[in-house]
Amino acid sequence: MPIVKKGFGLIYSMLFAIFVLFGASMTLVGAILPRIFTDFGWTYVEAGIVLASGAIGMFLATFLGGRFLHLVGIKVLLVLGVALQTAGLAFFGSSPSLLFNLLLYAGIGFGQGCVEVGIDWSVVRMSPEKDGRAMNLAHGAFSIGAVVGPLLIALVLASGLAWSLTFRLVAALYALILAALLLLPLGHLGREEGGEGTKLRGLAANPAWWLGFLLLFFYVGAELGISNWSSEFFVKVFGSSVELGALTVSLFWFGLVAGRLGFPLILPRARTERLLLVLSILFAVSVGLMLAAGGAGKAALPLGLVAVALAGLGASCIYPSGITLVSVAFPIGQSTAIGFAATGGGLGAFVFPFAMSAISGRAGLVAGFAFYALLAILTAATATGLAAVTRKNAT
Repeated sequence: MPIVKKGFGLIYSMLFAIFVLFGASMTLVGAILPRIFTDFGWTYVEAGIVLASGAIGMFLATFLGGRFLHLVGIKVLLVLGVALQTAGLAFFGSSPSLLFNLLLYAGIGFGQGCVEVGIDWSVVRMSPEKDGRAMNLAHGAFSIGAVVGPLLIALVLASGLAWSLTFRLVAALYALILAALLLLPLGHLGREEGGEGTKLRGLAANPAWWLGFLLLFFYVGAELGISNWSSEFFVKVFGSSVELGALTVSLFWFGLVAGRLGFPLILPRARTERLLLVLSILFAVSVGLMLAAGGAGKAALPLGLVAVALAGLGASCIYPSGITLVSVAFPIGQSTAIGFAATGGGLGAFVFPFAMSAISGRAGLVAGFAFYALLAILTAATATGLAAVTRKNAT
């Protein structure tokens, strides 16, 4: 069975490339933060405000993009998203001004939100019915970019060049894609239908509306938390070296990449709801195992490393499978439902880092990581609910 319907290969390839750059742009600022503190003299609070502006821009765009896609069309939404990221990355870091960079990063975040909704909606339209393989592979492209972004930063810094060059390079690649995007026959994807069926009150009456939102709300919070804090957790709790602690982030993302690229190929006939259910449980169990292993200290370090890799594998297809099931649950009002679910993810990315900081500051790092283990359990619970609702609607 083909990954996408006949005639959509070129469009899918372009969207795949956009998602690679999207993933890279999401990790560039975090990877270069130590140099930003040194070069610009920003405080932790100021850097946090800039990062928060991107999250706010993103979850606003996911909701608005989904809600109004039927009015503006898919080409306008994607072109706007790519153009905003191109402009923002072209100038971010060119000045130490906090306000200047905050506005640019908010624009980058808004562009990322437009791209997120636009690509998710497009992939659903070109996928075989109820088949989540194309969605998983597309989000695998995001994960590849998330791994490549920090590597680009490291190469540029090792070469003695200005770190801002990395942002300009990604912006240049985005500019090339923007030019190609204008020529793509995106009209072949059709248009989202409006009308009575897309009213929010009617859509919200379907339990999948809220379950999709909550699934991505909890999942993105857990995913980003493990990605951002696993290094510190292994250094402080397991007593590992700083170098090995940094490796745990790569282990998590390599597990995630392997799952998103591997499962669609080795399990081509797997039902999306079953894949979501099994992987969400693996995710929750693995995060819990990592936390439990931390209680044994350095003696359980190998077990902790296995657990973080398995957590990445479990996390791999949760987001794309959730989006796929939401799209199945809403044949009418599809873009609005996808946008609302993605808004949950953006809101989780904004809210939970503050919660983690507050918990860790008061009760310690282990308590903070236990909070992420709770989010993983809630992810599995909402995934179970969404799978059940989707299965019920199908019958």
